[in-house]
Amino acid sequence: MDVTQVGTERETLSQLLDSLRATVVAKVDGLTEEQARSRPVPSSAMTPLGLVKHLTAVERWWFSVDFAANGATPPWPEGEPYDGFELSEQDTLAKAVPAYLAECAASREVVAAAGLDDLAKAPPEGPFTLRYALNHMIRETAQHCGHLDLMVEALH
Repeated sequence: MDVTQVGTERETLSQLLDSLRATVVAKVDGLTEEQARSRPVPSSAMTPLGLVKHLTAVERWWFSVDFAANGATPPWPEGEPYDGFELSEQDTLAKAVPAYLAECAASREVVAAAGLDDLAKAPPEGPFTLRYALNHMIRETAQHCGHLDLMVEALH
């Protein structure tokens, strides 16, 4: 996906995040369920599937739960530390990728309905703008795309 070099700030931020989201999906495309659950970097507990699950959770947390406070179920229990990289037996890539795509679509709706300077409605750790949330998710998604690069390379 090409990112505009002459668009508005909203267009540029949204397209950059969408490009990274597409990269996440492309990186895990073609992996077997066994590969998706494996830990190809021995010094890390991360798995490709765990990263997709994690990114799904943080999309929901930042855009639907914190920013929009739109009634979305928080991705982890209130007051408990978050460890979205852990997998259950029910977690599969076949379920995780569509869930990630659906969460990204929900996030796009939140972004479309707000201004970049609008403040989050339910921030647990202090106020932040939509602009900040977009930039945070760009950074986080890009970081995890790098992790996926290393893991997928190690698997092949």
